[in-house]
Amino acid sequence: MDYVSALVPPVVMAVFFVGLIVTIVKTQGGANKAKEDAAVDAAVARAESVRQSPEAGGA
Repeated sequence: MDYVSALVPPVVMAVFFVGLIVTIVKTQGGANKAKEDAAVDAAVARAESVRQSPEAGGA
């Protein structure tokens, strides 16, 4: 019975890991994909505009 108690924790972790991966894959895309992509694009554009804007009083 020691082998059962030795195998239970890895099996439980593997099951939860597979569930996590399935959940991540299922939530990619779908109805919210366009909204998420727009939010990322806006954040990238905002970061680039801040980086490219000239500093006040710079030499």
